[in-house]
Amino acid sequence: MNNSYLERAKNVIPDPQILSIVASKRARQLAMGARPMLKCDTANHLDIALLEIAEGKLYYTHGEKNAKVDIFADITEASEAKEDEK
Repeated sequence: MNNSYLERAKNVIPDPQILSIVASKRARQLAMGARPMLKCDTANHLDIALLEIAEGKLYYTHGEKNAKVDIFADITEASEAKEDEK
């Protein structure tokens, strides 16, 4: 792994856990035959993924910040459906 690519990628995605997930998923895609989004003089899939992140070709999105999930929605809908049947 090229440390300069890693440092540049850390500037784009500072969270090490997210960076490792994004880079590993992209490296897996490259290993399975996906085409690189830029030219790189190495054949190492992880280096290519880190360089794509560093160059802004690859990014991630996180779910909505204030999204609320109603974990009881299914229970409520099921009980309302039973009441409608009566």
